[in-house]
Amino acid sequence: MSKKQIIHSDISTVLSTEELAEIDAELAHVPYKSGAAIDALKIVQGKRGWVSDECLRAIARHLAMSDEELEGVATFYNLIYRRPVGEKVILFCDSVSCWISGCDDIKANISQSLGIDYGETTSDNRYTLLPVPCLGACDRAPVMMVGDDLVTHVDNKTVTAIFGQAKKRVAE
Repeated sequence: MSKKQIIHSDISTVLSTEELAEIDAELAHVPYKSGAAIDALKIVQGKRGWVSDECLRAIARHLAMSDEELEGVATFYNLIYRRPVGEKVILFCDSVSCWISGCDDIKANISQSLGIDYGETTSDNRYTLLPVPCLGACDRAPVMMVGDDLVTHVDNKTVTAIFGQAKKRVAE
């Protein structure tokens, strides 16, 4: 077996055929393999919820990058998760517009409702709470994303409506 075959074999034992096919489709759109780095990370995260060290190494090999180069890309973008997260990630905006609009009290309410703080995941693995510097909806502050849904004009009633049932589940 050649070195190239061994490397491909290692990659295909870590990444699924579907993941590799999607990454290869992205490679068709970039002049250099490394140009598909973010898309490759997003593909794997989309399938698995996060990017493990093993997956990062496999992606790096597939894109002819060093592990360190790809780690630099992965950690630069705050929406690439390098550790397990909950089923839904709550991206809570703490920018100036949201802060002026009272995001501190709202964040405290979310933390109390879910029993978690920034960087933590609920015991039922349903939610992870993360701060973000801006979601680009300052005119509708305060804002947050819950999974793929942008929630605007957030107030404590909104928090209760979204997370009220979660508080009961976490307590059980």
